[in-house]
Amino acid sequence: MEDENTKKEQRHKKKMEKQKEKIDANIAAASEERGVSILLTGDGKGKTSSAFGMVLRALGYGYRVGVVQFIKGEQLSGEELYLKNNLPEVDFYQMGTGFTWDTQDQSGDIAAAEKTWAVVEPMLRDERYHLVVMDELTYMLSFKYLDEDKVLAAIKNRPKNQSVVVTGRGGGSAIRDLVDTVSEVKDIKHAYHSGVMARKGVDY
Repeated sequence: MEDENTKKEQRHKKKMEKQKEKIDANIAAASEERGVSILLTGDGKGKTSSAFGMVLRALGYGYRVGVVQFIKGEQLSGEELYLKNNLPEVDFYQMGTGFTWDTQDQSGDIAAAEKTWAVVEPMLRDERYHLVVMDELTYMLSFKYLDEDKVLAAIKNRPKNQSVVVTGRGGGSAIRDLVDTVSEVKDIKHAYHSGVMARKGVDY
């Protein structure tokens, strides 16, 4: 039994050594230091939650952060309450019109989107911001509420060391091609489809 355990340990050690070599090689190959652009998309739950995880990470190092939420805003959310009450150093803005499928007011939604873009666009030119989050921006592109070329140019031409996070479903292929990282959250199962109400402090 002891010999068999020893062999298992040796096999495991060799496997981990190969894994470490692969990881070390990838780290060594990543030699360029600059801000990154990230798209969190897909039909699953957790895109905004992931973005706010990065907000907390940046704040932990004392970096300046801007958070702009498109679509959301009629119903209070936990992140809104916490940022406004506890983290005044975060520049936080919400479009405040609620979901466009609820408003059913295209001209009003376009005006609100353009007003909100006027808030985030200066952040994308300001090198003091280490991280800028544009939550649900993809809907503004899908519904053509914002000029896609203008949005993509602002993301592309932002300060070198600034990182941006865009969340939301859809948005088209152009933004996927532009950003450095694309992560898709897949909806495998959701409590909502079983008739469970959205939970305060979990879903909003």
